Amino acid sequence: MGDVAQSGGLAQGENVTAADTTVLAVEDLHVQFDVGRRTVRAVDGVSFSIRRGEIFGIVGESGCGKSATLRALIGLLPPTGAHTSGRVAYEGRNLLELGERGLRRVRGAEISMVFQDPMTFLNPVLRVSEQIDEALRQHTSLGRAERRKRAVELMHLVGIALPERRLREYPHQFSGGMRQRVLIAIALACGPKVLLADEPTTALDVTIQNQILKLLKRLRDELGMSIVLVSHDLGVIAQMCERVAVMYAGQVVESAPVRELIRNPRHPYTVGLLSSLPRLDTDSRYLVPIPGAPPTLTELKPGCRFADRCPLALDECTEWQTELLEASPGHRSRCLRYEIVSAVDV
Repeated sequence: MGDVAQSGGLAQGENVTAADTTVLAVEDLHVQFDVGRRTVRAVDGVSFSIRRGEIFGIVGESGCGKSATLRALIGLLPPTGAHTSGRVAYEGRNLLELGERGLRRVRGAEISMVFQDPMTFLNPVLRVSEQIDEALRQHTSLGRAERRKRAVELMHLVGIALPERRLREYPHQFSGGMRQRVLIAIALACGPKVLLADEPTTALDVTIQNQILKLLKRLRDELGMSIVLVSHDLGVIAQMCERVAVMYAGQVVESAPVRELIRNPRHPYTVGLLSSLPRLDTDSRYLVPIPGAPPTLTELKPGCRFADRCPLALDECTEWQTELLEASPGHRSRCLRYEIVSAVDV
């Protein structure tokens, strides 16, 4: 399998917040789910690395394996019916081998996660103060007064006014954007080195979405943490990230610095994603959809998984043992015809 961890440096002119230091490396990650007598290959050989202080993006349409990838990193998949293999290297340890007790020491303290639906992950019968305090009690030795002070600091940090009062309130008393800020505050409670953000703005309107994205970028700058941002929206990824992995049907099909990927896509699926975005430099009233549908993950065929939807497909594409090919330094594509992709309308 190709390795996104070799996907190269940032595009020219992009900020490098620290030396090229890897804080988290994912190698050949596989996630399978048992569904009756069938097996769903949700994540199939995914590899990437996260550098200290960078925002790394994972993009793709619904069902491509983005969320399953994030949850597998910190052991949040269902305890039965899910099978994970590969390596998730963090500070000399393979997180996939730690077991639940070891993962609890890492999860929430060193690696935290922000989910896309705050009302699902905030307890409706507990005050916000209790939910922040729970993370602090589990992972720190702070006393009660110190935890209270830290909770107020966190509410300030994520931009919630009147934190002393609002800490006494329940999740239903917050707007959608404020609930997402509360989730981020909980995730940041113990000063994690890596923040996993799974579609954190999906349920928000455009104005609030922009506020949350700016908040995440500001927190990265202030705290120096790394962020893995998952989204189905390539526009959000382009706004936020330095590097990106494009996923399709459980695999990474392209990886590159974001600016390079936008200027010079090397996989037909990426071109399709770009073509489906609204643009200000054209008077077209219609977006360009990608024809067809993704393959069923229980009935995967040999060869390129995008071949049935691809206008560039050749006969050999349906038989090719796919791998990530180096299209240019730091830019990889899982396409035999990557050299002509940018010149062809998909």
